[in-house]
Amino acid sequence: MNAAPAPAVQPCAHCGAPTEGIGEVLYCCHGCEAAAAIIRGAGLERYYDRRESYAPRPDAVSRAAAWEQIPSSVQPDGTEQADLCIDGLRCAACVWVTEQVLADAPGVVSVRVSYADGRARLQWDPEQTSLSAALAQVAALGYAPRAPHAEPVRDDTLLTALGVAVFAAMNVMMLSVSVYLGWSSGMEARYAALFRWVNLVLATPVALWCARPFYQAALNGLRHGVLHMDLPVSLGVILLYSHGFIATWMGQDAYLDSMTMLVALLLGGRVIEQGGRRRAASAARTLSAQIPTSARRVLDAGLEEVAPDALKTGDRVRILAGETFAADGVVSAGQGTVQMSLVTGESAPLVTEDGMSVPAGATLLDGEIDLTVTAVGQQTTIAAMVRRLEQAIGRPTAPRITDRLAPWFVGLTLGAAALTFLLSAPSAGLDDALARTVAVLVVACPCALALAWPLAISVGMGSAARRGLILRSGAVLDELATVDVVALDKTGTVTGGRLAVCSADDATLRIAAGLERSSAHPIGRAIVAEATRRGVAIPQSHGIVEHPGLGIDGVVDDRRWRIRSAGPGRVAVEADDGLFGEIALHDRIRPDAARAIARMKDAGLEVVLLTGDHEDVAVRIAAQAGIPDVLAAMKPEEKADWIAARQRAGQRVLFVGDGLNDGPALAVADVGVAMGAGAASSVQAADAIVAAERLGPVAAGVSAARWSQRAIRKNLRRSISYNVGAVLAAAAGLVNPLVAAILMPLSSGMVLIGALSIERKMRRMENT
Repeated sequence: MNAAPAPAVQPCAHCGAPTEGIGEVLYCCHGCEAAAAIIRGAGLERYYDRRESYAPRPDAVSRAAAWEQIPSSVQPDGTEQADLCIDGLRCAACVWVTEQVLADAPGVVSVRVSYADGRARLQWDPEQTSLSAALAQVAALGYAPRAPHAEPVRDDTLLTALGVAVFAAMNVMMLSVSVYLGWSSGMEARYAALFRWVNLVLATPVALWCARPFYQAALNGLRHGVLHMDLPVSLGVILLYSHGFIATWMGQDAYLDSMTMLVALLLGGRVIEQGGRRRAASAARTLSAQIPTSARRVLDAGLEEVAPDALKTGDRVRILAGETFAADGVVSAGQGTVQMSLVTGESAPLVTEDGMSVPAGATLLDGEIDLTVTAVGQQTTIAAMVRRLEQAIGRPTAPRITDRLAPWFVGLTLGAAALTFLLSAPSAGLDDALARTVAVLVVACPCALALAWPLAISVGMGSAARRGLILRSGAVLDELATVDVVALDKTGTVTGGRLAVCSADDATLRIAAGLERSSAHPIGRAIVAEATRRGVAIPQSHGIVEHPGLGIDGVVDDRRWRIRSAGPGRVAVEADDGLFGEIALHDRIRPDAARAIARMKDAGLEVVLLTGDHEDVAVRIAAQAGIPDVLAAMKPEEKADWIAARQRAGQRVLFVGDGLNDGPALAVADVGVAMGAGAASSVQAADAIVAAERLGPVAAGVSAARWSQRAIRKNLRRSISYNVGAVLAAAAGLVNPLVAAILMPLSSGMVLIGALSIERKMRRMENT
């Protein structure tokens, strides 16, 4: 009796996982089999021939609820449109099959997926399908749709490749230096050969695995008719490794140190950029978290605890001191003081009045009020801020200058190599023509061109960081160099964000501090802080009675006193026989604000103050800080709209803010900078963070960005000049491949020297 054939181990036909079985096509699970069925059912079998790597394994967990939270907009024709991201797209074939599957889904009107970053725009007919139904088919293929602001699926492959490349580059460099020194010290041939072979072993995984992101991007670019910087980088790595491989076999010096260091440096830049793309991933979630988890609804029978989503327009809710508003509404009963600086930007607490509108996210500092709900859920002010933030975070990044030069560089280099071979072959012979052609390709290696951006950017980011401005990515420094308008929030940005006493005599301050010594109200804290700063002894008090929205009464020195509002920014201290004195309180500007703003204006920047505060307060602060243009009483969406209008007019806007209300403006601006002590959502939504209680780092960051761009342009001019001269010399037969490999690091050295000059120029500017 014949034994049954043993099951063979072979890769899953869809995801590549090891699978035991008998047959030509095996699947590791029902998910992969279902994904393959979807592809075959759509007539897309060519995907398996075109793909460059296996598809990710399908996830059996449904995320339909999360997909329905992806923001969408209704189009004029009644269809809906959504922007999203798709993680797991590994090659152009993945993009192609994803687009085709979605395009063939019932009810889908149009779909476009970017092969560069996985961003997608989907339009569908809501009467025929839903967003979750369409995306379920994408998930069944093994890809992961998500909202643009959601945390992407982490892929640490790039970080691992960087670690391998750095390890190899350091060791190859050390061994290569030993070989170079051996030329003059008489190193034995057997040791030189050993070092060359060890270098080849170390360089092989760098060339064949670590550099794969550049090969894949170059190949994808060619398939889509795009010549970008990854193509000459890939050609340079392949040529240098090929030369090193042949030279090692022939017992010659291989110069693999240049190749491994090039890959390590470029991978380091990719890792930094990858981290920058994750900015603001949780900003919208932080905004939404400002809404409380429950509300107190007023019924005829009493009070009822409900979730904010259960509220309806017209409901009446009760808010107690210290609580946050769960919905937009108007005050219908009671009195208190409301702090709305995080939502609207107004620094001073506001006394409530019947009929006064209060947004969700505001906080009741004292008192007790009833609110008639006017908007709930997605209709609230804070929900609108979340939507604006989500839409703005996904804006595309402008191409780098090296990316714009790459097609020309690649085309001219390949053309020069071909022309060199064609012209030299008839006269110099095939061997000499081939040597000249290789020399042209090697000497024109794009090391200097490819390193011009990352080296200058890294030095520029370091200069900005040393002065207190932390940038999330190098692309932000690029954008920062191009801004021509600086829009500044007031509260917490130009000012310190805290009320302070600016005018009061010691006697009045003493009585007021005695009354306010135990108060948690911002005005009370400011009065007590000023008394402490001046060394005024704070007296004992008793019989304290707070009147929400009105003031405070109490006994000091056996006499009854009261504090009442005396108008915007002023309070009066009164006794039974009349007015005793007044105290003026204002939000003070930061000590370095005027100097920083003067530096911005000297740099040719237009500076504008955007604030939700009252006009009289805004004008006073602007005058103290030296800001000529003021826009006051602006709502959060109005700030974002103002920035968008300036952008449509061709200007590039830098916005600096700190509050919860600044999230949409930070996201829509070309560069958004958050004060580090500001609201969590503003910090997460920003492109850069000021890690100091000063405004000066913003001005310093603009200077660092501009010096970096000048260094990049100068390095590119040097690189291009070097390449033109070196290519002409190689084409004429004056430079052989060995000399070309030696010359290549010299151009990179020029780029390094140019990048290091940024910090020197920054220090010189600060000393003038």
